[in-house]
Amino acid sequence: MKTLLAKIYRSLHLSKGWQLFIMNMFQTKFLVGTTGIIFNENKEILLFKHTYRSHAWSLPGGYLESGEHPRESLEREIKEESGFVVSIDDSLKTRTDRDFARLDLCYTGIFIGGDFTPSHEVSQYGFFALDKLPLLRKNQLFLIDLATKIQNPIISPK
Repeated sequence: MKTLLAKIYRSLHLSKGWQLFIMNMFQTKFLVGTTGIIFNENKEILLFKHTYRSHAWSLPGGYLESGEHPRESLEREIKEESGFVVSIDDSLKTRTDRDFARLDLCYTGIFIGGDFTPSHEVSQYGFFALDKLPLLRKNQLFLIDLATKIQNPIISPK
């Protein structure tokens, strides 16, 4: 049955807009989130104290809005939640969540500036050196470790 439907679908030669509309009607929906490892000039990592998480401290992040690029989403979320301006630079890792319909895109970036303004989601912020990190979830420690290895690769002698 699926093969027959695929043949009919292909034979219709629908525009990309119609194809996306039809796929959206029949595909499983999921969330796309962004997470950022943001470094300041001292190579410290930006963490937020979130008001709604069991682990109070965590990496900044949020969810994409319709039509938004993941980098723009992360920059917007950080600005909305803290007042900070950051530049999102490199894609670090894409993760899936096995328990929920969620895809998380992780990026690295740099802190530009701004004045901290608490929000209903973030009560505090901090820049932390690797040896001074507060209690974080294991998956966030993994991302921080990966980002710092990329930022500071070990150069082996030749």
